[in-house]
Amino acid sequence: MMLEHGGRLNKAAERWGIPRSEWLDLSTGINPNGWPVPEIPAELWQRLPEADDGLEEVIRKWSGAPAEAACVPVPGSQAAIMALPKLRKPCRVGIPVPGYREHGQSWRQAGHTIVPIAPEQTDGGATGCDDRWLDRLDVLVWINPNNPTGEIVPPSTLLRWHQQLQKRGGWLVVDEAFMDATPAFSLAFRAGLPGLIILRSLGKFFGLAGVRAGAVLADPVVAGALRSALGPWVLGGPARYVMARALEDHDWQQNALHRLRGDSDKLRGLLQDSVFPVFGGSPLFQTVRVGQASALAEIFARSGVLVRCFTQPEMLRFGLPGSSGEWKRLAEVIKAAAQ
Repeated sequence: MMLEHGGRLNKAAERWGIPRSEWLDLSTGINPNGWPVPEIPAELWQRLPEADDGLEEVIRKWSGAPAEAACVPVPGSQAAIMALPKLRKPCRVGIPVPGYREHGQSWRQAGHTIVPIAPEQTDGGATGCDDRWLDRLDVLVWINPNNPTGEIVPPSTLLRWHQQLQKRGGWLVVDEAFMDATPAFSLAFRAGLPGLIILRSLGKFFGLAGVRAGAVLADPVVAGALRSALGPWVLGGPARYVMARALEDHDWQQNALHRLRGDSDKLRGLLQDSVFPVFGGSPLFQTVRVGQASALAEIFARSGVLVRCFTQPEMLRFGLPGSSGEWKRLAEVIKAAAQ
């Protein structure tokens, strides 16, 4: 079964009869002002990728991973999400609910038993919280910040959970697809610990979802098994080139971080002023809790604004507009939808 995701503008254009070019797509949580891709050297299109081009060291420096951590470039986090479950025998896997559903789908399809983990079970990982729920698990997948709630669990808590899982050979898989906008909470500085697996991506913060580039930070044993599962040349030469250049552009990253934080605050205020209760968010999106979320999403869609709808619980997630005209348009549609 294929899960529904954000984007899918062709489908939206067909369903609502609005040309693709006239949509304001806020459904993906992708930076609308992404890193400016330079001209790509022609030879990269004509040669096989070079695994010793220095990309792994660039990723290590960018993420803050220590020298002992192994780094595996991958074609987006999704490739790792689908491959990792095949590296373990069937076991019990904890998945946060709500959360990015591809994790549960991939582990379930590989024969594992899924154990939903609700927010009240973890209490946000507060110090002194009862962690006995971990005793039922062999693997815990955690999305940090969570998508779509934006909840962040601090590194100290994640390391405590990892230690408890590792006592019996368990894994902690941390999906940091949205972490670039809140880098202080990344667990990359402890990458390399046995059974700790961290997923990073260029898609969200850098606004480069189309290049399909990401990385897995792990211990050498897991990294080796993942490389074998994915096979050679898993990330093309042009993607490797773009990824390295983007990760080395620290000035752009700092400017983007400042802009995203300001725009996220602006979006939060816009929603709250229009009586939509903001449930959570991150510098890349804001999520509201509403009744009849599907019906409200349709109201936005009829005006050519595509948002991400969740039904359990009922929520709408709004990404960021990218221009002053888009901000004005969104404000008008939100005002009309709130009436």
